[in-house]
This record gives sequence, structure tokens and C-alpha cells, in this order.
Amino acid sequence: MYRIGKEEKEAVARVIDSGELFKVNNGSLQETANFEKELKEKFGIDYALLMTSGKAALTSALIGMGIGPGDEVIVPAYTYMATAVAVLATGAIPVVAEIDETLMLDPKDVENKITKNTKAIIPVHMMGYPCDMDGIMAVAKKHNLFVLEDSCQADGGSYKGRRLGTIGDAGALSFNFYKIISAGEGGALLTNNKEIFEKGLIYHDSSAVAYFGDQMSGFSAEPFCGHEFRTNEITAAIMREQLKRLDTILADLRKVKKSLKDKLSTHFEIIPSNDYEGDCGTTLTLMFKTTEQAQAFVEKAYDVAIPGFMGKHMYYGWGPILNKRGAAHPRMNPYNMAENANAPEMTADCCPRSKDLLTRSVHIFLNPDWTEEEIIKRANDYINAL
Repeated sequence: MYRIGKEEKEAVARVIDSGELFKVNNGSLQETANFEKELKEKFGIDYALLMTSGKAALTSALIGMGIGPGDEVIVPAYTYMATAVAVLATGAIPVVAEIDETLMLDPKDVENKITKNTKAIIPVHMMGYPCDMDGIMAVAKKHNLFVLEDSCQADGGSYKGRRLGTIGDAGALSFNFYKIISAGEGGALLTNNKEIFEKGLIYHDSSAVAYFGDQMSGFSAEPFCGHEFRTNEITAAIMREQLKRLDTILADLRKVKKSLKDKLSTHFEIIPSNDYEGDCGTTLTLMFKTTEQAQAFVEKAYDVAIPGFMGKHMYYGWGPILNKRGAAHPRMNPYNMAENANAPEMTADCCPRSKDLLTRSVHIFLNPDWTEEEIIKRANDYINAL
């Protein structure tokens, strides 16, 4: 979370004063409904659904796409483990593909990983960087695959003028504490596809969606059993205020990143971006020739990290998945299901290019509130850490 203040406090107070904390109510505030309306308007999308997390949004979208046992979903070697866990939650199997020099999903390797069982691709806009959506959408169109954008680390970013999360068949945002805008926890499903929205809505709150209010008015989809990812009016009220801050936060992050990038570009190799203008600006990433050089720099620098050593953000850190523990009960474990018997194996060395890139790169984490004086000092400190 970058910015929060009296507006969010007042938003929480107005909900508590109303006594209407449940999402479906007859009160005048209607925080959840209004947040979803405002999110649709800002992102230019037909459907938006607030829920408890980005992973909940990913899982609900996959269910809406009809993904299940016997299916494979391609995910990048560099993403938080939740992306792959969302696939397993449907009974399908995640298949990892390499990243390229942008550290985002490589469309060429995506095509290499497609089998007759592949049903979807999940490009992940990691650390605020946009994926090559033209390349990914072309592959998806060629092979008739769904595209689900994981925009959980890139709230509000864009690619060639379109908000991330609105280019594929569906998108997921995250509003947990570590994201660009936040209510501590939360997420949202975005889509223009009515069927994905309807099934995603039912799945995200299957014990209540048909029984509170008229949430299924005009639906073609029939109720079915799913999960309970329903959120509440306090979360929605906070997010309404956070959404107002989004574009200013992004503008300030991008300003900070440009200034620091300009100062460091003559001393460091900086990774390319698929869209410099749409990049969220949360991170500036340096690339070194060797892992040893990256480690030596990190030992002297600050507010930095080597992504290749960030635990569950790399495929070879996904312990439960590498060990095929896709569920607590063995008969609920997708890896034990007969439908998935021929799914590709995931091993710790199956994406060597990704591992090489991730252990030679260094993220510098940025803050929208840094002054120019602070940026100058940091630039000098980073240069001196070489």
C-alpha cells in the first residue's frame, strides 16, 4: 500500500454508522455495487466483481471458462505461486513456460508448451511490467485458447493504451497490503464475457448468491456448488477511495522511475519493457552478466532484491506443486486424477533460461513519494554499490 488517509477512515465510518456491513442490503450506500460500477468505468470493461483476493478472482475466472480435470493451463516461470495454485483449484494442471528478457511470459515458449489438453494461458504482469499481449493473444487465437491476465501486481497498468486485465478473456486484480491500491485484502475479476462473469459470480459465493437480493437476475447459468469469496461493504468503501488515488499513484511512480532510470542507464543494463508508458513504475530492474555480480551489488545496495531468490515467486520455489501436493486429500489432488495422467512434468530445472535471467537481475523497489533529492541520493548510492 502506498497511500491511505482520512478519506478511507471516513469511508469505513460511514459504513459502520449505517449498520449495513453485509454486501447485499437495502441501505443507501451500496458500497460494493458502486465500487464495481466505478471499476468498470475506469477500466472500460463490461463486468467487474469484487472478492476476497486476486487468487479468488483467478480461480473464479478459470471456473467461468470451464477449466477442469484433464485440462492444462500455461503459466510463467516467474509468478507468485498463487497463479499456479488457482489452476490446481479447478482440477487442472499448471504448465510452466519460460520468460524472456523482459522477465515476462515468452509467447514463443508458450507455443512450445501447448498440447491437445491446453485450454488457457495466464500471462502475469509481474512487478508492474506489462506482458507482450500482442504476442500472447496471437498464440491464443491461433490455438483457440482462453487468456486470463493475472494483473495482481499491476493494478491500473496498461499495454498500448488498454488497461491490463481487460485485453484477454478475463483479468484478475489484487488489493492486498502489498499492491498498488489496497484494503489490506481483496481482489477483482474483470471480463467482457457474460458466461465467465455469471459462472465466476456463482462460484465465488455459491452458498449465498442465489439467495440474497437479485444478484442472478437475467442469468443463463444455473447455480452450482463453489466457494465463498464474498467480501463486505467496509472493504468496498475503502476500495472506492483507493480507486480515486490510482491514477495519481501511477503517475508519481512513473515519474520516479523515469528519473531514476535516466540517472542509472549509463552505468547499468536495465531490462526492456513491453510498454514503457503503460508500465506501472513500481520497480526498476537491472540486469547483470552473472549471478555473482548481482549478489555483490545487492550486498551493498538497499531496497533491492534478486527475483531468482525470492522464494515462491519462482516456479522452482513452489514446493507443494513440485511435490505434487495439489490438495490435502489424495483423491482431491489433481496430480492423482486419471484425467491428468499425461500432463507434463514440472521439475526444478524445466525452465533454465528463466532461472538464469531471474538470478542475474535485481529489482529496485520504488515509492511514489520520493523527492528528486531522494532519487539523486539513491542513484549515487546505487552507482557507488557497483
